[in-house]
Amino acid sequence: MTTIFQELVAKERAAEQAHSRVEELRGMYGPPTQQGGWSPRQTETYNTALRAWRDLAREVQVALADYARERGETRSDVEKQVHQAVGHTGGSGAGA
Repeated sequence: MTTIFQELVAKERAAEQAHSRVEELRGMYGPPTQQGGWSPRQTETYNTALRAWRDLAREVQVALADYARERGETRSDVEKQVHQAVGHTGGSGAGA
């Protein structure tokens, strides 16, 4: 399946948004090991968000590899191009 570059950028942005949600929940709920822990609902909400982020991040990694292979480019070069398009100035991406 051919993935166009804009789809890669959209996938990366979706994974970043999902990661932001996980971080937001961590900030709101505090550590799960705190006195009293998380409620069952908090645990379910967090685990759902975490799975969504991991699934999206995995999709990004597979799509990057496929796109690079199709174009005869290195995966790292394609990843760098996607990060530049998303607006990263450095660091790692969705899979971090």
